[in-house]
Amino acid sequence: MESYKKALSYLYERLPMFQRVGAAAYKNDLTNTVALCAALGHPEKNFKSVHVAGTNGKGSSSHMIAAVLQKAGYKTGLYTSPHLKEFTERIKINGAEVPQSFVVDFVERLKPVLERVHPSFFETTVAMAFDFFAREKVDIAVIEVGLGGRLDSTNVITPEVSLITNISWDHADLLGDTLKKIAAEKAGIIKPGVPVIISERQEEVADVFVSKAAETNSPISFASDKFRFKKMKNGAFIFSEETYPLDLKGNYQEKNLAGVLATIDELRAKGYSISSKNIKEGLQQTIELTGLKGRWQTLNEGPFVVCDTGHNEAGVKEVLHQIAQQKFERLFMVWGMVKDKDQSRVLSLLPKEAYYFFCQAKIPRALSAHELQEKANQFGLFGKVVEGVNEAIAEARQKASAKDMIFIGGSTFVVAEIANL
Repeated sequence: MESYKKALSYLYERLPMFQRVGAAAYKNDLTNTVALCAALGHPEKNFKSVHVAGTNGKGSSSHMIAAVLQKAGYKTGLYTSPHLKEFTERIKINGAEVPQSFVVDFVERLKPVLERVHPSFFETTVAMAFDFFAREKVDIAVIEVGLGGRLDSTNVITPEVSLITNISWDHADLLGDTLKKIAAEKAGIIKPGVPVIISERQEEVADVFVSKAAETNSPISFASDKFRFKKMKNGAFIFSEETYPLDLKGNYQEKNLAGVLATIDELRAKGYSISSKNIKEGLQQTIELTGLKGRWQTLNEGPFVVCDTGHNEAGVKEVLHQIAQQKFERLFMVWGMVKDKDQSRVLSLLPKEAYYFFCQAKIPRALSAHELQEKANQFGLFGKVVEGVNEAIAEARQKASAKDMIFIGGSTFVVAEIANL
């Protein structure tokens, strides 16, 4: 659709996009978002919402909550970022992506405002999502924070409940150089009187959330205190004789599941009708209901090929924990990173026995594959440079036998370029 391509080109070219250019696109206040929402008649006030922040797990948690709400019969909006394959993945209702025609219409309607306000790409897409959800009269929307929380464009909503999944090192240049400072930015989504769920009690930052919740008079609960799961061999989790089978794989989903169940309990307390059957079916069909990609996703068996978008220290630790549980003869890593991350922190964690294919995504923020190889060598990680992501995967598959494992990751943008995702 030619007009859709033109509308996207306009958004990409006119508006700075954090995913592509990094910190230059980050705005440290909400004035642009407020101006866009005002021009649209304040759509953010016209639908109920759940707001989800955190360093890792916010995407998986948002999709699980949306799937459960869909199963319970609610017309459910879902806003997430970044997209992997197509811009419209960011904005969905009941798993269906926003129509391209709506994107075209929105850009046409808003052009005069966009040219006056000069918002970022992200600010504009948030306003687009809110406009779409309000016009389509969703019953509730799950809104994932883009970056941080306090100053994130999504932070103009007053949700039914806020969820903060996990705090670890990411975007320290923008959010702060200590975990407490990063936590304080995430805690910025806590609204007066609105209950907040913290998925995982992390002793070094728990007090940041407790004091912010006290300040805003918001009921706070730590989901990991309440939900302690036993993991079954088939990957399902058991809590107080209830079994929760998840279609999102990876042990790290245990932390997310606690936050998701606590959030649903909070919604039930507010009068939402959600049965335990709705919960189980939603968790078992999250991928099918919401179209989530790139979370410990199996692409092939024999050799076993998996991709995952985990890219910061905590995310990579979880991925490596998962790799350690697989059976294989040799491990091949197709690995690429972006320039503005602390690469040393991540590279120091990676397995030295693996053979690496160093690659780079086709975005300005991508770290050059040659530079990545040099840095990796300092940490005892060796292999070869194959710049293109799919070329690197093809070489890895040629080198691997049926009993080997290939892992593809290091950056969301590496996963986004996988041809058969």
